[in-house]
Amino acid sequence: MGSRIKTWELFRVAPRWLFLRLETEDGIVGWGEPIVEGKTSETEVAVGAMLAKLGDWDTSRIEDAWQHLYRGGFYRGGPILSSALAGIDQALWDIRGKTLGVPVHELLGGRVRDRIRAYRWVGGDNLEDLEIGLHSAVALDYSAVKMNGTGKIKSLEPPATIDRVLVNAAMAREILGPTRDFAVDFHGRFSPVLAKKAIAELESFRPMFVEEPIAPEHALVHLRGIVDSTTVPIALGERVYSRWEFLPLLQSGLAVAQPDVSHAGGISEVVKIATLADTFGTLLAPHCPLGPIALAASLQVDAISSNFLIQEHSTGLHYNKGSDLLDYLVDTSVFDVKEGYIKVPTAPGLGITIDEKAVRQAAKVGHDWESPTWRNEDGSFAEW
Repeated sequence: MGSRIKTWELFRVAPRWLFLRLETEDGIVGWGEPIVEGKTSETEVAVGAMLAKLGDWDTSRIEDAWQHLYRGGFYRGGPILSSALAGIDQALWDIRGKTLGVPVHELLGGRVRDRIRAYRWVGGDNLEDLEIGLHSAVALDYSAVKMNGTGKIKSLEPPATIDRVLVNAAMAREILGPTRDFAVDFHGRFSPVLAKKAIAELESFRPMFVEEPIAPEHALVHLRGIVDSTTVPIALGERVYSRWEFLPLLQSGLAVAQPDVSHAGGISEVVKIATLADTFGTLLAPHCPLGPIALAASLQVDAISSNFLIQEHSTGLHYNKGSDLLDYLVDTSVFDVKEGYIKVPTAPGLGITIDEKAVRQAAKVGHDWESPTWRNEDGSFAEW
């Protein structure tokens, strides 16, 4: 039997995040990060509706709360509902860990590793910034980086467009050498046919993986063909919200699953996705270009997942205008990266202490971040 939910608050904070604070009748506070980037208002409404449905729920009944909120409505899933549920789930796990005085990973079976490999974003939209980012990552002793494959792109492009992708990859391999890894994020911007062409030419640079080569709505039809056409590992999953949606992707040969702990139903669901992926021999690399609560929750999953590969984080990410990953923490050392690794957090709950004063101050300003809208030269829509 656990203490019951007493109050909750949402905080919209820069650069584009939404934090949830749950407090129990015993005064224990749990934090979650329910956000769909660019859809903050919609997510706020969904969180409020779900918490109204929970009422003064017993916070020890985390799985029951998940089932109640996910299955309790006739219409299920999708980015808004799954992300709202994710933040609530994170906060409940945080409360449970703090109640028992243990980190969440101990409640999930215990860690299978002592440190967690992480990669750093290095840009990729222009060559000069990419070079600076690569040298910076090496200086900071990262063993892996990720970069954008390209900016705006049409369904079919002349050879010069793919050549730019290859120039970026060549620079990355030259600066990083053979002992470090780089991943290339296509951001779902490529058409299936163009993705095949570009990935084939990237093979010689041996990227760790190519991420989201096509938009997720095309994956059911085209992912198997892309996987079969290359030796480069294919990663996908930041816009996939449940184990049921991941299943056909795993059956199509997905090499690296990338669920987001703030989008795919929280810790409870991402653990299930990781286990399902493991049955296919698929590796886990959680998506996380978000804030400190989302990263802390991701690290708890990483710590207990035998098929874990590498963790994304948002330090220095180009989206982070006005605030960065460490700005809302009392002790920032919990996310220190040494030799390319973050130590598994050992403090109770999610393992972090949120600077509530900083959060409340930032929420007075808030944010209205929206995804950019891109257009091609002829005025047609372009994938961002």
